[in-house]
Amino acid sequence: MSQNIYDNQAFFDGYAQLPRSQRGLDGAPEWAAIQAMLPDLSGKRVIDLGCGYGWFCRSARAAGAAEVVGVDLSEKMLARARELTDDAGISYRLDDLEQLALPAQTFDLVYSSLTLHYLPDLAPLLAAIHHALQPGGWLVFSTEHPIYTCPTRQAWLTDDEGQRSWAVNNYQNEGPRISNWLADGVRKYHRTLGTTLNALMAAGFTLRHVEEWGPGAQQIAATPALAEEAQRPMLVLVSAQR
Repeated sequence: MSQNIYDNQAFFDGYAQLPRSQRGLDGAPEWAAIQAMLPDLSGKRVIDLGCGYGWFCRSARAAGAAEVVGVDLSEKMLARARELTDDAGISYRLDDLEQLALPAQTFDLVYSSLTLHYLPDLAPLLAAIHHALQPGGWLVFSTEHPIYTCPTRQAWLTDDEGQRSWAVNNYQNEGPRISNWLADGVRKYHRTLGTTLNALMAAGFTLRHVEEWGPGAQQIAATPALAEEAQRPMLVLVSAQR
């Protein structure tokens, strides 16, 4: 079973303070880039894997989706999602993505934000997603960039500006990584970008767009703390089609 870190009270309380928790999709700096990758949702059936507070579920309905399902492993996250949702077209269910089973050719879009890096093996989930999508259906997801998940250290460049940069260590060494982000013992899985993209193609998907996302100058001007994320890609955004 996947680690259910979001039901850890310390982690949940810390997560609740993040901009993306308090402001929803508007608090996620990568949202505009993801939004540009989404298909037209009018009349479509959508499932959000790792739905959290249900921000995307509600956004998909506002964009015209006929039915949206939100799936999460955390009872605390689902309880918050239900508190924020007043829409019979959205349903939420508790499930483990490592063991997810979905009916065949049911959905037009499978969406997932910052969830797949918690899974040790993508192949079973990607097979389940491919099985659940209508022919021509879309998978759009974000995950932490492998440069971000592999061991890194900050180093000083030798130029005149003395700018700080990130040194990447053991990029090819895939496997679990333990961090103390928001709570101690948070387990994520590092895999190379090639491993992720090859897993998608092995599952039968056709890649449509891959973006190694980083903040733009305008975003950094508005939120100076994002400047550090411009030094190396923080996220990978992917769209693929069955």
